[in-house]
Amino acid sequence: MDRSRLEAFSDGVFAVAITLLALNLTVAGPGHGKLIDQLGDHWPSLVAYLISFFMIGIIWVNHHVLVRTIKVVDRTLLFLNLVLLLFVVLIPFATATVAEYLSAPGYLTHGGQDTRIAMAVYGAVFLGMSVGFGVIFEWTLHGERVYQPVPQDKHWSARARFVGGGLVYVAAIVVALFNAVASFVLIALIAVYYIVEHTPAGRGGTESVDK
Repeated sequence: MDRSRLEAFSDGVFAVAITLLALNLTVAGPGHGKLIDQLGDHWPSLVAYLISFFMIGIIWVNHHVLVRTIKVVDRTLLFLNLVLLLFVVLIPFATATVAEYLSAPGYLTHGGQDTRIAMAVYGAVFLGMSVGFGVIFEWTLHGERVYQPVPQDKHWSARARFVGGGLVYVAAIVVALFNAVASFVLIALIAVYYIVEHTPAGRGGTESVDK
């Protein structure tokens, strides 16, 4: 398959997922109190939207950087890419779910367990996305599949970056089982880190591809 078809299909999925996020940003409207109060009550939806928007945007940027180095597109890569996209399209669902439970009145006393589960699901989706991208990166390390392969002696250091990111998501999932808000903050910090983090292009030509 032509690499451009892989990129076009993936870009379409990213675009749809990132657009669906905005559909969850709603308020009750006139007759349900002041608008400023309604917006204040829905702050989790706004924050979750921002986190998810930038997470999808970051993985899209890194996906583009990685795919443009690939010279061979085979059946295995297509299915690995589908695994990544599987979790990307789950992000709007996970975002809407966690926003709804965090916005529920008295969630700490009446809906605490459900809120923590929703937060764990939110973290699990991001973990799945991270693993999906990491597996694609692992695929590029073998054979003559990219134009500028990562040097053999740098394979493990490159892998470590993916494992490190995944471990943070695992930590966020574990924290969610005890404190949903703390886990929410941790995932928000992960998003901020990936926004400001920049790795100069190396011999592998992959620039910042960790996610």
